[in-house]
Amino acid sequence: MTTKETIDLGEFQFLSGETIPSLEVAYETYGDFTGDNAVLICHALTGSAHVARRPDAGDETAGQARAWWGDVVGPGKAIDTTEYYVVCANVPGSCYGTTGPASTNPETGDPYGTDFPPVTIGDWTRAQRRLLDTLGVGRLRAVIGGSVGGMNVLDWLRRYPDDVDRAAGVATAARLDAQCLALDTVARRAITGDPNWNGGHYYGGPEPEEGLARARQIGHIMYLSKASMARKFGRRSAGRETVREEPPDPAGAFFPYREVESYLDYQAEKFTDRFDANSYLYLTRAMDDFDLSAGYESDADALAAFEGELLLLSFTGDWHFTVEQAEVVAEAARTADVDVAHHVVDSDHGHDAFLVEPEKVGPPLSELLETGLSGRTITDTNPDAENEDDSFAPVHTSLFSK
Repeated sequence: MTTKETIDLGEFQFLSGETIPSLEVAYETYGDFTGDNAVLICHALTGSAHVARRPDAGDETAGQARAWWGDVVGPGKAIDTTEYYVVCANVPGSCYGTTGPASTNPETGDPYGTDFPPVTIGDWTRAQRRLLDTLGVGRLRAVIGGSVGGMNVLDWLRRYPDDVDRAAGVATAARLDAQCLALDTVARRAITGDPNWNGGHYYGGPEPEEGLARARQIGHIMYLSKASMARKFGRRSAGRETVREEPPDPAGAFFPYREVESYLDYQAEKFTDRFDANSYLYLTRAMDDFDLSAGYESDADALAAFEGELLLLSFTGDWHFTVEQAEVVAEAARTADVDVAHHVVDSDHGHDAFLVEPEKVGPPLSELLETGLSGRTITDTNPDAENEDDSFAPVHTSLFSK
């Protein structure tokens, strides 16, 4: 059983205090709801509600938006849709069916543009809670998300701690570090500096495609590691038959057009065909704004009310959301007496690992859903961690030994 729907949740007040008269949310569901088997999946920055493959989906979307976790979610997969009722909703501010800057303001008849209210991750969580209420889902068996979707998971634990049995934050952190904030700033300024941006009111005219292309290229560099880029591209030339996205200046034409340039140009072209520049501004600002401890004395205080189990997955080659940042969340959970395991995955794929290595991501998620943190494939960085059957789980103490 799969559904692809859009629902109008009515008037919605954002945490900024601004209100829109109608918030439509695009969502997909997979499997049958039995009352206690609901799993909410939170998508990453430019993802969509289309988390798993549907027989009727075709090629209606491209890139990450097309079944972006199709090797993890589905019948017989790690998050088995024959056992669990999976819900994934596109977040407010995006452009994949949920109301955002490109949507029509019913009060004016024109696209909102940058008149759309500021959006935070807290608004995503609150919209998801209202959607689940409409679907008749109360307590969640689990909430799972990767990247900024993992921040969305953490926000669930501080905002609705009584509504979640188990949670998994994959390749995520309590907040972005200064380097990633800086890169996001440059990406946004590439968009707002595009002559076609027009203050965000470019709909119906030329769009800021060049700015959005540059912003996405910065993002792709952030998602890859040095090792994965060296392996995939090296310093190789793209070849004479490859056409540059832009003709170089006369001096530049002397030098080779490299494979890494061709890759970035190709990804940028695909992205500008499917995503809205204003949405990219809104969603990156929401990610940059997130701080788990905001409104609390500490990260531990923010998590203290959660009485379920929390699994954190991090990847050794990820410099966007690092192993060390995940450990900060794990330590906060331990301080708050939350049952937590920080499972470190050995990978050189960079941040993209949570999308491209399902064989490493799937097993711990499957065991979390089935048996909790006592699953045999789940490891922990805490050297004192112990499985319920008194056999010790493997640990990664060398990463954090004093």
